[in-house]
Amino acid sequence: MEENNVPEIKRTNLGNVVLTLKSIGIRDVMSFEFMDPPHEQALISALKDLSDLGALNNEGELTKLGRRMAEYPLDPMLSKTIINSEKYHCSEDVISIISMLNVQSSVFYRPKDKKFHADKARQNFTKPGGDHLTLLNVWEQWVDTNYSLHWCHENFIVYRSMTRARDVRDQLVSLCERTEVKLESNPNPADIVPIQKSFVAGFFMNTARLLPFGDSYQKIKFGEAGRRIYIHPSSSLFQTPPKWVLYYELVATQKDYMRQVMEIQPQWLVEAAPTCYTKAELEKLDSKKKMPKNHQAASSLSSSRS
Repeated sequence: MEENNVPEIKRTNLGNVVLTLKSIGIRDVMSFEFMDPPHEQALISALKDLSDLGALNNEGELTKLGRRMAEYPLDPMLSKTIINSEKYHCSEDVISIISMLNVQSSVFYRPKDKKFHADKARQNFTKPGGDHLTLLNVWEQWVDTNYSLHWCHENFIVYRSMTRARDVRDQLVSLCERTEVKLESNPNPADIVPIQKSFVAGFFMNTARLLPFGDSYQKIKFGEAGRRIYIHPSSSLFQTPPKWVLYYELVATQKDYMRQVMEIQPQWLVEAAPTCYTKAELEKLDSKKKMPKNHQAASSLSSSRS
């Protein structure tokens, strides 16, 4: 069952609030008199995240990138992803994915009397690389039908969610034009690396590595030491967990689950965030041995029974 958590794009993100304050000339946000003051540590974390994203310089002032990011009423990780997609010539694809992420928990529906058919329809949309590419595939197929309601019904897709994604996308197109992000589609749809690298540029803090035993992951950085996280069962990557992943959001239920998961390569992290990751430390992590498949299967079986 899908959790009723609020999509990240709709949350009042503290990082975006800080960007907005900085953009209107508030230099010392720690001393700013908020109507509903956030926790001091949360504000410090937001400033640190913005610095890591390249939105703030060492003096805490907006960089050129930060000024562009402040134009977007989004989580700064999303705005960084959009702006960076221009570098990889896939901005159209990226804003389509981000629009779908806005409604990601309510794209598919599963009637009790047609569960098999609904699951089969959902599987037909699965694309290599993970959930972001699967959502892009859903969007592109819907566009090809001229936004058909009938097509949504046939494929067990919520029409209202798709129209909401279309509205969000229209807004993002306007914002891209205002911030002079060139709108272009990935010239080679078979090559998903440009899209993956665009998201790594914005979400390098939301990355994890598969641990040697079982199906659990650990955040590469930016997380509690020893905290285990898992791919959500609804993910297209749940049955075949990649070694390195990026995720859109972390949802706490019985376990800490990663939602909307994308496979990545560790070297992209060094390219995207050289001040946060080094080639040597990632190679060291990458060289750690994985347990034999028969042991891994036994571990997974044990986990499923617990």
